[in-house]
Amino acid sequence: MKKLLPTSTAGSLPKPSWLAQPETLWSPWKLHNGELAEGKKDALSLALYDQLRAGIDIVSDGEQTRQHFVTTFIEHLSGVDFEKRETVRIRNRYDASVPTVVSAVERQKPVFVEDAKFLRQLTRQPIKWALPGPMTMIDTLYDNHYKSREKLAWEFAKILNQEAKELEAAGVDIIQFDEPAFNVFFDEVNDWGIAALERAIEGLKCETAVHICYGYGIKANTDWKKTLGSEWRQYEETFPRLQSSGINIISLECHNSHVPLDLLELIRGKKVMVGAIDVATNAIETPEEVASTLRNALQFVDADKLYPSTNCGMAPLSRQVASGKLNALSAGAEIVRRELADK
Repeated sequence: MKKLLPTSTAGSLPKPSWLAQPETLWSPWKLHNGELAEGKKDALSLALYDQLRAGIDIVSDGEQTRQHFVTTFIEHLSGVDFEKRETVRIRNRYDASVPTVVSAVERQKPVFVEDAKFLRQLTRQPIKWALPGPMTMIDTLYDNHYKSREKLAWEFAKILNQEAKELEAAGVDIIQFDEPAFNVFFDEVNDWGIAALERAIEGLKCETAVHICYGYGIKANTDWKKTLGSEWRQYEETFPRLQSSGINIISLECHNSHVPLDLLELIRGKKVMVGAIDVATNAIETPEEVASTLRNALQFVDADKLYPSTNCGMAPLSRQVASGKLNALSAGAEIVRRELADK
């Protein structure tokens, strides 16, 4: 994108209260059948409007058609039984009841392509679309078929590549893979996780991104963060390999985190989506707070490669709070743009 410091979100935005229970992950839909399909489109349109009104440059669907950023994609695959559930530990953090892989996983038809086409019709702005990454997908299932995290990840990578190519053809400019698991399973990330991610982007001509955060602002994640000490150096384990990967953009958490920003030097040369909005609090940042985060990041990221963003998705927040945070993100980025123009 030619605009300096183009703003974006990491992914989800709050759903309208008439579509799903507000401020809740995995919230059941309030509509059904044809009304649900129409309601999802209406919510997507509203999410786009909220972004455009706030001055967000690279827009998304706000994940309005998804109940959850991982499971909604998996629901559309064969080989996964959602009735047969097991309790597993999600990223070594909290227990969840998840579906079971019972046979070979396959993608029978596109999952989000029609939604992407609809969004493309509504705007000329650059579009970013988020998909779950292979490693994060396997961490949200009980595998009773492959009996190998790596084998299942490679199958998902192949399926994600199919979806990504069709999203690209639908007019998506940036395809983002969400991999919060990259901040947990470091040996696996470097052994085969990044390779599986590169399989997912194979043959794509559009830009690609990987979003690696410390999770939504839910209690299980905020409690985990309290155990990480005064410096969060998890990125140090994966950045060197990501720097040499084919991924174009790396999205990370900065504002109100304990990530030492000098770790960004490890991915010098990559485009970086710098999380300048904290999604774990209802406090709305001031534009100056956003600008301060961006200025600090500019010590290690070239200005033409810095994309101001949010730390993670904002689905658990209220629409009012999320709107305020989007406005702050845009205003803070504009402060720094002007400073750079004056130099």
